Amino acid sequence: MNAAIALSLGILFIFGVPIAISIGLASVIGISFFSSLPLLVVPQRMFAGLDSFPLMAIPLFILAGNLMSAGGISKRLVELAKSLVGGIQGGLACSCVLTCMIFAAVSGSSVATTFAIGAILIPAMVRHGYPVSLAASIQASSAELGVLIPPSIPLILYGVSTDTSIGQLFIAGIGPGLLIGGSLIIFLYLYCKVKGYGKNDGDDRQSIDKAMVSALPALSVPFVVLGGIYGGVFTPTEASAVAVFCALVVGFLVYRELKFADLYGIFRHSVISTTAVMLIISAAALFSFLISRSGLPTEVATWVTSVFETKITFLLAVNVMLLFIGMFIETSAAILVLAPIFAPIAIAYGIDPVHFGLIIVVNLALGMFTPPLGVNLFAACAVAKISIDEIVKSLGWFVGVVLACLMAITYIPWISLFLRDLLYGF
Repeated sequence: MNAAIALSLGILFIFGVPIAISIGLASVIGISFFSSLPLLVVPQRMFAGLDSFPLMAIPLFILAGNLMSAGGISKRLVELAKSLVGGIQGGLACSCVLTCMIFAAVSGSSVATTFAIGAILIPAMVRHGYPVSLAASIQASSAELGVLIPPSIPLILYGVSTDTSIGQLFIAGIGPGLLIGGSLIIFLYLYCKVKGYGKNDGDDRQSIDKAMVSALPALSVPFVVLGGIYGGVFTPTEASAVAVFCALVVGFLVYRELKFADLYGIFRHSVISTTAVMLIISAAALFSFLISRSGLPTEVATWVTSVFETKITFLLAVNVMLLFIGMFIETSAAILVLAPIFAPIAIAYGIDPVHFGLIIVVNLALGMFTPPLGVNLFAACAVAKISIDEIVKSLGWFVGVVLACLMAITYIPWISLFLRDLLYGF
């Protein structure tokens, strides 16, 4: 049955069938022709895959991100970042990274971050003399921080699929997020110095005092959400509802840029985004059930432990495999299918499941801005109004920076676990 499912999945991918439908159809083919299970298993397992309280956080964080974008919050965060680092050469590029880091603390989605921040900063960078392809590349690579810095939808999916504490995953995501964000800022500063870009980036930026006063209500949203989670006031799922409430209050009552007429479009966009994610989750739940029932995880674990004798070689092999998979398979589906298989093997090698979760998410985040299926690439190209071919030429340096950070995160566990251990007393 495993071979039949894999073959069906490969054929559907080749014909360009959407990932959720491909996984679901391959599973149905496996059940119908290569097992004795009734088809009633399909709706049962798909529903069971969605029947999880932590998954409620996904639609609410998506909604919070859309409300922040429409309510003027993202605009204030951009102005704050520009006031802080915009005065240096390449300051606009660095502001893009810094804004994505702040916006990521509520949105949980790299695509939402791309549209919300890119709509403001990509045109601004182009006006200041950056090539449009470089501006789009900066945005696409910076937006991956949306899935690293908590709250993060991929970290929620990893936690649900492997029964790992989502709170611990969130706190562990801060270190890798800061490492990648800081590395991108340093690289962009040096790159702009060498290439001569961004010499006038300090023009028209606000003073730090003025930008900080204007951005305080916007900053209160991630402060309340993350402070509540780590202070034990509410769970990550409850925090998603708090994020929506805070975004509504700030957008309606403080900045007054959010109107009742805007809510229909915001809710509609959020529902469509949520439906796409949830369909992948439900299909992947069915797929994972069949794979587990077939005994494949045990076979894979036996093979891996016999081939890769040390933790170092195992992690290297996992990284190479995930880099390839992340280029072709949507992140959520990859996590839901692969994490339950590889997490127990990682634990057998003595790898902390929280650390391993960050390795998986950071690795697959690379696939979000690498061709052929990088969702951030398509989003950034849509904002910049250029083709994928044009943006690819500027991507190599950014991929290299994130790859170097991935290696550090993989082999230096304290980058992920320092804050977790400090907070939870490990």
